[in-house]
Amino acid sequence: MSLADKQVFVCSCNGTMPLDGERLARAAGLASPLPVHTMLCQKELAQFASAASGDVVVACTQEQRLLGDTAEEMRRVHAIRFVNIRETGGWSAESRAATPKMAALLAAAALPDPDPVPRVTYKTSGQLLIVGPATVALAWAETLKDTLAITVLVTDARGAELPAERAFPVQSGRLARLDGWLGAFEAKWMQENPIDLDLCTRCNKCIAVCPEHAIDWSYQIDLERCRDHRQCVTACGAIGAIDFDRRDTLRSQSFDLVLDLRAEPAFTQHQPPQGYFAPGSDVRAQARVAAELALMTGEFEKPKYFAYKASICAHSRSTIEGCTQCIDVCSTKAIRADGDHIAVEPHLCMGCGACATVCPSGALAYAYPSVPDLGSRIKTLLATYLRAGGRDTCLLLHAADAREAIARLARRGKGLPARVIPLEIHHVASVGLDVWLAALAWGASQVAVLLTGSEAPQYRRALAFQMRIAETIAGALGYQGEHFRLIDGADIASFEAGIWQWPVALPPRIEATFAATADKRTTAGLAIDHLVTHAPMPQKSIPLFPGAPFGAIEVNRDRCTMCLACVGSCPEGALLSHAESPQLRILESRCVQCGICEKTCPEDAIALVPRLLLTPEAKSPRVLNEGAVAKCTRCGKPLGTQKMIDTMMAKLKGHSMFAAPGALDRLAMCADCRVIDLMQSDGGMDLGKRP
Repeated sequence: MSLADKQVFVCSCNGTMPLDGERLARAAGLASPLPVHTMLCQKELAQFASAASGDVVVACTQEQRLLGDTAEEMRRVHAIRFVNIRETGGWSAESRAATPKMAALLAAAALPDPDPVPRVTYKTSGQLLIVGPATVALAWAETLKDTLAITVLVTDARGAELPAERAFPVQSGRLARLDGWLGAFEAKWMQENPIDLDLCTRCNKCIAVCPEHAIDWSYQIDLERCRDHRQCVTACGAIGAIDFDRRDTLRSQSFDLVLDLRAEPAFTQHQPPQGYFAPGSDVRAQARVAAELALMTGEFEKPKYFAYKASICAHSRSTIEGCTQCIDVCSTKAIRADGDHIAVEPHLCMGCGACATVCPSGALAYAYPSVPDLGSRIKTLLATYLRAGGRDTCLLLHAADAREAIARLARRGKGLPARVIPLEIHHVASVGLDVWLAALAWGASQVAVLLTGSEAPQYRRALAFQMRIAETIAGALGYQGEHFRLIDGADIASFEAGIWQWPVALPPRIEATFAATADKRTTAGLAIDHLVTHAPMPQKSIPLFPGAPFGAIEVNRDRCTMCLACVGSCPEGALLSHAESPQLRILESRCVQCGICEKTCPEDAIALVPRLLLTPEAKSPRVLNEGAVAKCTRCGKPLGTQKMIDTMMAKLKGHSMFAAPGALDRLAMCADCRVIDLMQSDGGMDLGKRP
């Protein structure tokens, strides 16, 4: 369904945007001019309510709730979408030139939602573990006890007094381990105090008899003051809550939620699991978390953001480690090694997509939205913008947390240039080399990624490295200028300078028509082929750098014995043997530079060569090494390569197992001839005689 099939409402926001309804409609490919409202959310609200029907697109996001509720009340609107043209174009120093961009944003808003993907489900009944010093942990437990099932783990009892009413379990000890996610946390702690609060009746006998006053109303023993008289043990009697010699100190329990009030949180990764909160000592942050926790009971779900194809994963082969980029970049620790492949825990995955961005083979792919869905949106934006007369397109990719930065730039600065088209994606780390190059091929002059500072540090490094690869390719082909840039949106001055002072770069003369595919390397290949076809400076090969996902290998022919262990280890099928002759060949378009072949080679004969080969030879097997066939010295049957036999005999020469006459020569014989030669030699076994 296109924009022409929808009812479109645009508003100049009290005349602050210079909108031309006729020009905008023509730019968007609509048959009739668009009426331009001035106060759609105020005096014209009744007009909107009476006119809206069917599928609707509204060019306003500030009043999304009001207009959405109004449309819902009228019950004539099937679906409604909102798009921001005010902060993204209308409020700009170049607002009068922003019509092509506005038309592009409207056209993209008319596209269908991404295809559905499997869902990840969380179930929680509100079992909350509060960990931390007793004074603050008990206070929040009292606040939340009526809405959640509370258990408190006191890590520091000093200055505390347990409640008079036992409204929730209170434990004491040191948290030893915490694993899991929303609805499935497993906590283990060590009970280090002699008094077990779970058994303690709070009868106060121990407090009364302690001569050092080492026990207070927290019902925990201050071991620095205690002189071990054990009078408290006697007073406790049959209750048995006090035991200085307790050995069963490890405790464990399952929880749905965790509120960690300690100075050092249990999870140190950038993005902790959902259901785990560590607000620190900030009282306001604690209050916000408490309000959120009170609502976290029931069943929740999210998309399964990734798809994994183990057959092309380059992580490992035969326990030899290759690529670990996805594991290294993951900010939630959702990815771990699993034999020769990886395992991704979908409950821990937060959908950043960085793993798919850095994956050289495409074994990990971003699923929501998929690359074909995202590619369709980018193509629509660029095609509409260019068709409407726009030039020098800069595609600005940003996440939802950057909306405020874009709004501040429009309110306090110059806004976005007319040539800059913003596109909101789920996470900035989810889009990388393949999509950027495709955008360049589809007609974008530049691609920017807007950062807010909330991203994990490894994301910035990964994106910068991917951009270095993309820029190297574009620059080597003669596309002048800087095509890819990370822009800091946390500071308005830096944001404005980064986007306004960026000189226009050279795009291809002709826009590509290919569609993005779910296969990462196929999409990247289509984009590169188009850029090569229209390159100002055609190249046969582009040198790259270690870590790049394209390349070949060099084989030292003097060392290589043609054992072909590298062929068996290659996870991508880039290294090939030959059915009829001893040959080592490479299909360079498949090589991801994982390094497994280099580590597997027993002769250290392989070296990685990062490069991008642009000739047809990249897609055809090329011979790296070949050897003469060694034949059995008795019967002439083929054994392997002559180099391998010679190397083996040279290494075993002088070994005690081959000291007997003729023993070493048998290595050059087939299995049958070795047995025959052994039987015929002096001292051989006579199998014809029996005892």
